[in-house]
Amino acid sequence: MDELLSPVSLVGIDAYWRAANFLSVGQMYLCDNPLLKRPLVLSDVKRMLLGHWGTTPGQNFIYAHLNRVIRKYDLDMIYISGPGHGGPAVVANTYLEGTYSEIYPNISQDEAGLRRLFTQFSFPGGIPSHASPECPGSIHEGGELGYSLSHSFGAVFDNPQLVVACVVGDGEAETGPLATAWHSNKFLDPATDGAVLPILHLNGYKISNPTLLARIPREELEQLFRGYGWTPIFVEGHEPAPMHQAMAAALDTAIVQIRKIQYDARVEGITGRPSWPMIVLNSPKGWTGPKVVDGLQVEGTFRSHQVPLSNPATHPGHLQLLEDWLRSYRPDELFDDQGKLRPELAELAPHGERRMGANPHANGGLLLHDLRMPDFREYAFEVPAPGVKGPGDTRVLGRFLRDVATANAEQRNFRIFGPDETLSNGLEALFEVTNRQWDAGTKPNDEFLAPAGRVMEVLSEHQCEGWLEGYLLTGRHGLFNCYEAFIHIIDSMFNQHAKWLKVTAHLPWRRQIASLNYLLASHVWRQDHNGFTHQDPGFIDHVVNKKAEVVRVYLPPDANCLLSVMDHCLRSRHYVNVVIAGKHPAPQWLSMEAADRHCAQGIGVWEWASTGDGLAPDVVMACCGDVPTLETLAAVSILRTHLPELRIRVVNVVDLMKLQPQTEHPHGLSDIEFDELFTRDKPVIFAFHAYPWLIHRLTYRRTNHDNIHVRGYKEEGTITTPFDMTVLNDLDRFHLVIDTIDRLPQTGEKGSYLKRQLREKLIEHKQYIDRFGEDMPEIRGWQWPG
Repeated sequence: MDELLSPVSLVGIDAYWRAANFLSVGQMYLCDNPLLKRPLVLSDVKRMLLGHWGTTPGQNFIYAHLNRVIRKYDLDMIYISGPGHGGPAVVANTYLEGTYSEIYPNISQDEAGLRRLFTQFSFPGGIPSHASPECPGSIHEGGELGYSLSHSFGAVFDNPQLVVACVVGDGEAETGPLATAWHSNKFLDPATDGAVLPILHLNGYKISNPTLLARIPREELEQLFRGYGWTPIFVEGHEPAPMHQAMAAALDTAIVQIRKIQYDARVEGITGRPSWPMIVLNSPKGWTGPKVVDGLQVEGTFRSHQVPLSNPATHPGHLQLLEDWLRSYRPDELFDDQGKLRPELAELAPHGERRMGANPHANGGLLLHDLRMPDFREYAFEVPAPGVKGPGDTRVLGRFLRDVATANAEQRNFRIFGPDETLSNGLEALFEVTNRQWDAGTKPNDEFLAPAGRVMEVLSEHQCEGWLEGYLLTGRHGLFNCYEAFIHIIDSMFNQHAKWLKVTAHLPWRRQIASLNYLLASHVWRQDHNGFTHQDPGFIDHVVNKKAEVVRVYLPPDANCLLSVMDHCLRSRHYVNVVIAGKHPAPQWLSMEAADRHCAQGIGVWEWASTGDGLAPDVVMACCGDVPTLETLAAVSILRTHLPELRIRVVNVVDLMKLQPQTEHPHGLSDIEFDELFTRDKPVIFAFHAYPWLIHRLTYRRTNHDNIHVRGYKEEGTITTPFDMTVLNDLDRFHLVIDTIDRLPQTGEKGSYLKRQLREKLIEHKQYIDRFGEDMPEIRGWQWPG
């Protein structure tokens, strides 16, 4: 095969690679003497050695070659580092291309800057060992493995000119989310989306074990990826010169194939799913590092995974090995006496925004445009009086989301993501104007499948989350709808994104991105037909662990409140918004005007449901969530009928974070405001959507906390009726009334008599559902008596 790189180009790209390797080793080991102007001494070496060398030289090799094809083909490209702890490589390369110093002028292009670059790495007050938010060009930290390819595809949806070079570690490739992510090519529209170029980096080992994909035959590996629908291009070896030539040829082949696929779709109108190219890079782990240490092979083994040379203070011979290793890159050929990269090497990097560290897609807030939003009030459900039956809150919302999708169709910056549940969650109106994006095969009876669409569905919560995160991080908007119980599958992905938002909010050069919006429908109280496995409201508990500046949780009690909340969430920036709503027919409480006002406040007294003409209440009946609101109001109607002398205050909570003190959350109520709602000394019967202890956690500092009695989900569930779900968890109207009477001794004999009646009613309920399989008519047909 003809050699693609000329002798001059080969020397240049190898020198650039050596420079990146030198900077990477320096970051891991050195705090002084960055140019090795004198022999190393112990004081030049960090006292605590941290970092991961094994993946780094391969990533430096890839980055150097990507720079070449960006320049050759004028590519709009970003780089995603999938292997864990790939920070040394991306920091080194963004420093070499100049981006790093532009953002952090104190990390200058000279000897002093090099010293600071080295010292800050994995050092108190410095930067992490991942491709963290602090690193320019990064949209994927890699603190947890498995999501690089999902993020990459999310980034290229609706980005027709963008190419994402995604480096997949062979350890990372063993994770379930990554294994599924290879199927993302079946959801990519070559006419309107960009391209992902996966580069599987086979270096053979994880922390201390071999990797699966490195230990299967080449033929089997090729069959695997061809079966996924990819065209693999293999680059294998360890000698630098032939590897440079092979990598250059592989990248040229891949870019030509990508452009041919896109030309065929965009110009020739050729349809059908293409076989996109990918690269398999098989190179030694810890390439170019120490080959043998203390008599044990290091390069090409798991021993190179982290720090190949341990602390020279306790292993004196390692100091010389470290110096030999650093000098093997010949830094005097790479940097001038002042520590600046030599101009002929600096010229090898792309210029301006074509540098992968400076590409605006990797700082998505720079590209973010506001959504074109219809007026949510126009979608209001008519509520002439509280308690009128509605079709299902999310079904009302679906018409609004349909028109959000339509209004932004030209901008192509809004998508709905979900794991095969968009119809099931009551958002069927979307399919009046768009399809599910799908580039695999279709059959005559399929519905709503097309190469282009605003709805992305795959039965993998991991992929939906990863796609949406990549979409948001590159400057677009979206919504993830999911069954409440199964959103837990992405708990750790939510963790990582929330951490990203927290860190980037304090980086002035990072621009805010659109919020990550969750719509959790098919929730715990209406999964009576699916049973215990589908009944879990605990995602809320997980979310509120994150920083208050990032998380928001909303539980709208009806459709009009849901419209107001979702409008707010879609307009918001840099939050994680969790919205929980029902899809089944349910009573509607507030007019659009009242709902909008109530949601703006986040919490408030429902005077129309309360009694006592504004006097101090005997009891506060609080509720949060659609079913808890229904059961609370039903309980209030019983109390108003049988104990009319009681003064009852009904408080409804939409914004859960209102319950926290304002010192803990920006939405929180002051102590005075909280006491005005919940009193300082009266019993509070609180019906809550999720686990009851969360309310105690949020309110434990409040004056009246000891009088707050919470009912919620207590892990009691089965296949049963909707009302029986509340009975099993003591959240039903009858238990709420009994709880109230137990805390109001002034109800006397009348209260005791009512309690006996209600206990008999609970027995009647159980007998009825066991016989007929549905709730009693008085439950199914209950209406607010107002």
